[in-house]
Amino acid sequence: MIAKTAERLIVALDYSEPNQAREMIEQLSPLGIGFKIGLELYMAAGTGLIKELSSSHRLFLDLKFHDIPNTVAAAVRAAAVCGVWMLNVHAAGGINMMKAAREALEGSEKKPILLAVTVLTSMSDRDLTETGISGSVSERVVLLSKLAAECGFDGVICSPLEITAVKEANTASFITVTPGVRPAGEVKGDQARVATPAEVMQAGGDYLVVGRPVTKAADPLQAARMIISEMEGI
Repeated sequence: MIAKTAERLIVALDYSEPNQAREMIEQLSPLGIGFKIGLELYMAAGTGLIKELSSSHRLFLDLKFHDIPNTVAAAVRAAAVCGVWMLNVHAAGGINMMKAAREALEGSEKKPILLAVTVLTSMSDRDLTETGISGSVSERVVLLSKLAAECGFDGVICSPLEITAVKEANTASFITVTPGVRPAGEVKGDQARVATPAEVMQAGGDYLVVGRPVTKAADPLQAARMIISEMEGI
């Protein structure tokens, strides 16, 4: 069970300089929130920063592994050794790849939450059609969530708009982590499927990821506090 609302907020550290990430964590850590490292910061700093930060903070490693089963299993195992709290792989990699990822974590001293990426929040129905996938985004997300659950995953990454459908299609304990969250009045940016923090909570979402609305704010700490207040105001 998630004890506090603040613990359900994850701030994306989308920086190219490690010190920028450290400074942001220092500002926001009193809130007790989680932090996400994606491809940009990983490429700039590597596993050294991941090990450093995960020793004292809840760290979501958002690298979206997608490769042959053996390669993904090795990558997942290495991420677990770094002590991360969450990590993810692409569900589109298939059942064998997802099972290999889950099996790679068996016996881990500190087993991370294992998530499957369904459909990127920047994509629309038209984008799926252009890649040869029929059906709606929502249908695709539900299908991939069921496959992930079948493979023993803890949950999925999905947009706020699919939370209810994913929850209805799986068990109550199946986790949703939702990017594409924008506080009321914020612009969508490059996200196609978005919602406010309050709407995520109303839909039953477990964790939400916010980046620029916090990290680009004049006062990041206040911006994060306002998001938490919006989450609590449901």
